[in-house]
Amino acid sequence: MAGPLATEIHNLLTNSFAPERLEVINDSAKHSGHMGDDGSGESHFTVVIESAAFAGKNRLQRQRMVNHALGDIPGERVHALAIRAFAPDDATKDA
Repeated sequence: MAGPLATEIHNLLTNSFAPERLEVINDSAKHSGHMGDDGSGESHFTVVIESAAFAGKNRLQRQRMVNHALGDIPGERVHALAIRAFAPDDATKDA
């Protein structure tokens, strides 16, 4: 079951990009006791998102779009956020 922050990330990205695919993966357990672990269990995430909104955009532009949609979450409420953003017609996508 997703925690409140993971749910918020999912909802914000769904509302902003109407993705065909969206995974919000909580990586926090891998970083328990490390820098940035605030004890909440929601400090490190990976987002995998596929949306037509990313068509024609390079990797940096896509990451900026995702960060913008998430507002104060990256860097303030989450210590680390890995973003893998794809357009539907991208030749190679993560499985």
